[in-house]
Amino acid sequence: MLEPNPRILVLGIGNILMMDEGVGNRIASDLEANYVFPSDVRVMDAGTMGLGMIHLFRGVEFLLMVDAIEGSGHPPGTVVRVSPEDFAPNQVLHSLHDVRLVDVLNAAALIGVMPEADCIGVQVENMSPETLTIGLTATVEAAVPRAIAAVLHVLEERGVSGDPVETGDPSLHRTVAEEKADIARRQVEHSAPS
Repeated sequence: MLEPNPRILVLGIGNILMMDEGVGNRIASDLEANYVFPSDVRVMDAGTMGLGMIHLFRGVEFLLMVDAIEGSGHPPGTVVRVSPEDFAPNQVLHSLHDVRLVDVLNAAALIGVMPEADCIGVQVENMSPETLTIGLTATVEAAVPRAIAAVLHVLEERGVSGDPVETGDPSLHRTVAEEKADIARRQVEHSAPS
C-alpha cells in the first residue's frame, strides 16, 4: 500500500500524443512496470497536469521530475540532470494552456509545499508530428534506459533503491544496469581532481 504522502515523488511529465513529448510519461510507466520501490516512494505519470500537480507535493521531501527538453544544444536523445531553475529555459510546453514547470514550482513555494527538487530531461527529436502520434522517435526511444538509469542513480543518492521486478523486462533491466554503471563511472571521473 502506498503512503498517502510519499517522502519521495518521481513525476513523469508530458503529452503522449505528441511523440517525443511523451518521454517523461514513458519513463514513469517503465519505472512502475519494471522496478519496485519502498512504500514511501511514489512514481507517477503526471501527464500535462500543470498547476494541478501542486497538491501532489504536500508532505514530499524530494521531488524528481522527468520531462522532455528542447533547445538544450545537445543531440536528440541526450539525457541531462539539471536543477529546476536551469530546466526552465529548455522545458517543453505541453499545451497552449500550459505553464512552465518553474512556474508550478514557484507557486508551490508560495503556498509552502515546495520540496527539494531535481530534474532529468531528455532532448527531443520530434514533438510536432503532423498527426497525433503515440510513440517515441527511435533516437529518444534508445535513450529511455539511460534516463531510467539516471532516475535510479538520483534515487540511490537519496538512499533509495529500485529493485527490478521479476516479471519485468530482463533486457531493460540489463541495459539500465549497464547505463547506471556508466553514469556512476562518469561521475567519479568528473569529480576526480585534474
